[in-house]
Amino acid sequence: MIAAHDLRVELGGRVVIAGVTLAFTPGWTAVVGPNGAGKSTLLRALAGLLPATQGSVRLDGRPLHAMPARERGRTIAWLAQQSEAGGDLAVRDVVRLGRLPHTGLLGAAGADDEAAVDAAMAETESTAFAARRLSMLSGGERQRVLLARALAVQAPVLLLDEPTTHLDAPHQRLLLAGLRRRAAAGATVVSVLHDVTTALAADRVVVLHGGRVAADGAPGDAALQRTLVRVFDGAFSIEHLPDAAGGGERWVALPRL
Repeated sequence: MIAAHDLRVELGGRVVIAGVTLAFTPGWTAVVGPNGAGKSTLLRALAGLLPATQGSVRLDGRPLHAMPARERGRTIAWLAQQSEAGGDLAVRDVVRLGRLPHTGLLGAAGADDEAAVDAAMAETESTAFAARRLSMLSGGERQRVLLARALAVQAPVLLLDEPTTHLDAPHQRLLLAGLRRRAAAGATVVSVLHDVTTALAADRVVVLHGGRVAADGAPGDAALQRTLVRVFDGAFSIEHLPDAAGGGERWVALPRL
């Protein structure tokens, strides 16, 4: 479990996260909200990349800031909204960066590390361009490589900021299926998403508004759905669709044109 207690984060003297208390347990949680709601800031604070002005983040009850960096890196996999990866690196070398918490900066990758890299690249369908430079890839290809880097960590906690950015429909489906598998196997997956319909496919939806939690619940929860429509100024309605595959309830956000 990764949890924030009374978390407050200020950026440039402005309060971006205001007294948020949330616990994330195994399963897939989608975090949504309008622009400026504090979604990315919350995720960065959970990853230990932003200091809290007030409150704390704990991982399995331990203060995150007190954990050794390497242990934290093995436990939490992070995907930023804007990548910091260098464009001159070959794709496979980028994905290998996900193994650094295991090998150390100067350690050599072993068979287990290479197997983790292979598996992550196969899952994101990026094996075919393993030898190409990151700068030579399309936006969608690049995103698949960065996702593979995060997956290669094989961490029990995944914090993903806009993971579907630049992905076409088949690769969005591939990614979401992978997140579901990990969540079902016991991973804690927290993803910031702009697409509300995609968010409604998660096990749990957290709605942020003005740096605070406006709603928190299952996608089918009526109160959560009303809050979603309200914080997005009625830009869509939420409708129920029968699941042709028999996999349970499905909800979609339909724009009000």
